[in-house]
Amino acid sequence: MLAVDDHLLMQEGIASVVGTQPDMVLVARAHSGEEAVAQFARHLPDITLMDLRLPAMSGTEAIREIRHLQPDARVIVLTIYQGDEDIYRAMEAGARAYLLKDTLSDRLICTIRDVHAGRRVVPPDIATALERRALRPPLTRREQQVLERLAKGQRNKEIAAALRIGVDTANDHLKSIFSKLGVHDRTAALVEALRTGLIHLD
Repeated sequence: MLAVDDHLLMQEGIASVVGTQPDMVLVARAHSGEEAVAQFARHLPDITLMDLRLPAMSGTEAIREIRHLQPDARVIVLTIYQGDEDIYRAMEAGARAYLLKDTLSDRLICTIRDVHAGRRVVPPDIATALERRALRPPLTRREQQVLERLAKGQRNKEIAAALRIGVDTANDHLKSIFSKLGVHDRTAALVEALRTGLIHLD
């Protein structure tokens, strides 16, 4: 098993839980997405426990890279992120299960066993989040970029300059974002984007 988390304390917790199982071994650890991909390629673990909040390469990006190396790689997300978009992106990238870090150790062990057996674990709360996400029109790549600039506090002219687009085009993207998120102003858009996991302020 490979544990990927940028917090040593979390890694130690995983090692402790896994260490209680006679048939489980933690073969490697990683603190970043890049290191996760490298450790996966080196050890080819049966299971990878992946945090999403990682420096540089995100956990979701690391999942995609790992799945590129081995399409049937079994990855379980273990994170604090619980937004609909976080869950959708991770599962779409190829994760087999999605758990929050406050998950009880017994449930974590059961999920590891289920995923190792080839099953995809989608608890009711995760299934509900995926259903909600499916009902919301997805943002385009450019709209996502505009939203991220909005989260940095940039005004429309600054967004346009940063993305090398016209101010009118930036305004059009913002109107489309508001419509897709079901809001009417910048503040409400940021609140909804944070709630759903479209952006993170960290």
